[in-house]
Amino acid sequence: MLKVGLTGGIGAGKSEVSRLLVEHGAVLIDADRIAREVVAPGTPGLAAVVEAFGEDVLAADGSLDRPKLGSIVFADADRLAVLNSIVHPLVGARSRELEETAAEDAVVIHDVPLLTENGLAPLYDLVVVVDAAPETQVDRLVRLRGMTEEDARARMAAQATRDQRLDIADIVIDNDVPLEELQRRVKDVWDELVRRAHGAHEDRPARSPQE
Repeated sequence: MLKVGLTGGIGAGKSEVSRLLVEHGAVLIDADRIAREVVAPGTPGLAAVVEAFGEDVLAADGSLDRPKLGSIVFADADRLAVLNSIVHPLVGARSRELEETAAEDAVVIHDVPLLTENGLAPLYDLVVVVDAAPETQVDRLVRLRGMTEEDARARMAAQATRDQRLDIADIVIDNDVPLEELQRRVKDVWDELVRRAHGAHEDRPARSPQE
């Protein structure tokens, strides 16, 4: 099994890359999706969040009111740390459960938006970073997600820097390209990951085979 950490800045195109990798046969473990699952109604995770933050963080239907919780924790580092102490262990445990169901020779892609920020690179056999120029990110966020340019740049500024992500990368997928070229690049990377999963190479690559 090859455990791959996949990350990238907002608007870089990480979700598209993960989709393409799944099409090639990767096993995807999506940290964001799991983070939602572990605090779904009726879960111990949601109960722990309510105990820590009060019932005001619940929506009328009993689900977690994410905007309300976000307004609390992202303005207070201590409260964010409390939330992380609840959610992160649950996400980690569920991720390991899913990983254990994969075949021995599988390529398991852990899609982790905050991989760089949380210092998680050592958990994986290698790290793939989806990279794009800042102006490309802004354009995509404004054009495709309907953000204002100010909001887009604020979201980007709240994440790790481009250099910080590249510093932890074993493989870089440059996504300042049309979709057709991205598909080719992802296929090249997939071929490399499969070779590594089958033990064809012992040394960690410095950059992607597209470069």
